[in-house]
Amino acid sequence: MSEPARAEVLTTSRLVSLDVFRGITIAGMVLVNNPGTWSNIYWPLAHAQWHGWTPTDLVFPFFLFIVGVAIPLAFGRRMESGGSKRDLYWKIARRTLIIFALGMFLSGFPYYPLSTIRIPGVLQRIAVCYFFAAIIFLKTRVRTQVIITIALLLIYWLLMTRLHAPGFSTGDLSKEGSLASSIDRAVFGPHVWRQAKVYDPEGLLSTIPAIATTLFGVLTGQWLRTDKSPYEKVAGMFAAGACCVVIGWSWNPFFPINKALWTSSYVFFTGGLALEFLALCYWIIDIKKYQAWARPFVVFGVNAIALYVGSGLMARLMGLIMLPWGDSQISLQGWIFQKIFLSRAAPLHASLAYAIAFILFWLGLMWILYKRKIFIKV
Repeated sequence: MSEPARAEVLTTSRLVSLDVFRGITIAGMVLVNNPGTWSNIYWPLAHAQWHGWTPTDLVFPFFLFIVGVAIPLAFGRRMESGGSKRDLYWKIARRTLIIFALGMFLSGFPYYPLSTIRIPGVLQRIAVCYFFAAIIFLKTRVRTQVIITIALLLIYWLLMTRLHAPGFSTGDLSKEGSLASSIDRAVFGPHVWRQAKVYDPEGLLSTIPAIATTLFGVLTGQWLRTDKSPYEKVAGMFAAGACCVVIGWSWNPFFPINKALWTSSYVFFTGGLALEFLALCYWIIDIKKYQAWARPFVVFGVNAIALYVGSGLMARLMGLIMLPWGDSQISLQGWIFQKIFLSRAAPLHASLAYAIAFILFWLGLMWILYKRKIFIKV
């Protein structure tokens, strides 16, 4: 069988739109994490300062939503067959531990300072949310899952607005004064994100609504597995997404949209946008079959964790390797940025060009794996 034919077999056995959505999301994650310089970034590629949102603030909730969608697509048929769930529980536990361990591996690489190594993190949150969402999916029906999702968001809202951190007023949602921030400092101490110091954007309490984001995906995955027509599925996702966006935006004045605190309004708002974007991808790719343009994102999507971990290691190493620079030294990353990009463009454009070159380099590496049918799963 030719390489194109083998690739076609791969994509037709999967929900291609979900792979594309995953690929676009992970590419966006790598892009925003690797500018040429953090001092020159276009506003859509930077997080909101605190309350509010930018396109960058959509990336992580989109990925958790995708994790949720994949759960019923992966486990649904095996559950319906009526077999033992023991192997599924083992698979969930194993995958959770591996993803969490990869997160800890990246957090400390390469020195692993045990006294200050960051314990929360992106992969760690993915692992925890995957674990609870998968268990909830296996143990409950759709109606119960909806109730749990809403309950998680209401409980978090009440905790954040009706209780107070020691020394701060009730409902304080500032970086230092929020209940979530206080719990992170008390539980993790010096093991929080060192750039923030007083809070962690992937902290303990804010993982509660992050699980709800993943459950939004679980519910969507079950909708996609129904015997509704493709057009009914698209219409349902568009309608549900619009309702969620309206709810999130309406809640914003009372519980502001905030990525770092992962507020309940943020869950509804980003979950609604994720539904809309998946519906659009599903309509274009799986219904209309306009797929040629999306192949690079399929390449990213089928090896998403490998891309995230590999690019993170590469960025860390490029920051550690030092080269002579006049009377001092400069990192390999800084040398490449200065010599190749900053010498040819203004800082803002050069920083973006570096980020694009970085993701294109990884597209080349991921394409090699894709062509060789190497798919790194955890």
